[in-house]
Amino acid sequence: MTDTTDTAETDAPVTLLWGGRRLWRAVTADYELSEHETSLLLQACRTVDLLDQLQARLDADGPIVESPHGLKAHPAATELRQQRITLARLLAALGLPSGEDDDGAEQRTQQRRSTRGVYAANVGAP
Repeated sequence: MTDTTDTAETDAPVTLLWGGRRLWRAVTADYELSEHETSLLLQACRTVDLLDQLQARLDADGPIVESPHGLKAHPAATELRQQRITLARLLAALGLPSGEDDDGAEQRTQQRRSTRGVYAANVGAP
């Protein structure tokens, strides 16, 4: 992933809804993504759209619903939690920086880790 100013890459896929398109444009406006990174971003954007839909359903119905066995938590609440975890993992896999440097520098950098990430063996350890 590299910084870019090419606006042609910021066109979001037409299948995305508002939230997904917003994430797509925010990322592609600043970075030039490889093919696998673009795929990860698309899945993250779709997840954002699903989260928006689930939240709208939960807002409309409330957190508790009636079932044949009595009151229970709305199924959308459980799915929201799962999809939030999925989104966090997709964004982590994409490897976007968490924010600007303290000095406000425009140049963003990315820390790349090996495939094993933080679980990689420390070769120099005693």
